[in-house]
Amino acid sequence: MSQKVRAKKELGQHFLNDLSIAADIVDALPISCAESVVEVGPGMGVLTQFLIKRKDFDFSVIEIDTESIAYLNRNYPVELAGRIVEGDFLKMPFERQTAVIGNFPYNISTQIFFHILDNRDSVPVVVGMLQKEVAARLAAPAGKREGGVLSIMLQAFYDVEYLFEVGADRFSPPPKVQSAVIRCVRNGVVDLGCDEVMFRRVVKGAFSQRRKTLKNSLYASFPMLAAEKVQHEWFGRRAENLTIEEFVELTNFLADYM
Repeated sequence: MSQKVRAKKELGQHFLNDLSIAADIVDALPISCAESVVEVGPGMGVLTQFLIKRKDFDFSVIEIDTESIAYLNRNYPVELAGRIVEGDFLKMPFERQTAVIGNFPYNISTQIFFHILDNRDSVPVVVGMLQKEVAARLAAPAGKREGGVLSIMLQAFYDVEYLFEVGADRFSPPPKVQSAVIRCVRNGVVDLGCDEVMFRRVVKGAFSQRRKTLKNSLYASFPMLAAEKVQHEWFGRRAENLTIEEFVELTNFLADYM
């Protein structure tokens, strides 16, 4: 049994088997993008082997799976010495400007991006592979049907690019979903122009019943609006049709009632 096949069997995961795609993902990370780079969930090091070759930044990997850590230590004892962090990325603190890269676990990709958002002033760029449908939503321009809570929140602070797709046949074993790679680069927004906590509440409330009008979804999420029969000219629209700027304006309008 080959080393690669044995690792797949041990870890029980889907692994990218096209090294040219792995190289393209790493190459999508801008040169001198940050003080350091962290790879999320390196697994058996498909991306890591190309990060090792990059000399323009310092990097580390964070992995929660003990079998993956053991595999990396066995196969990259010198290259990854002192660079492997055993832990949960969702609890990782950011002490300096850190770029994030990875083949993100699809079941927690949304949580990964919310953690990045919470630490956005320390994360100037993100390059990640995730489920194609999720990638498309995150990159969908605000005001388009594909958008959602996370795309609005993410694009408020990052410029998001949909880079390329990765077919299921590029993995061993092939997953049941298609994948895609996106890049998020921190924009210049420091202050949204409204209360950010309120902004997040309004966006989540607006998308809580995305097929209904804003009036229905916001009334359901915030009973005080219904009790006071608050009206707005956009209440006949759906959340998916609002731009980020319009959500900011709506947040400021609703602040007096919430």
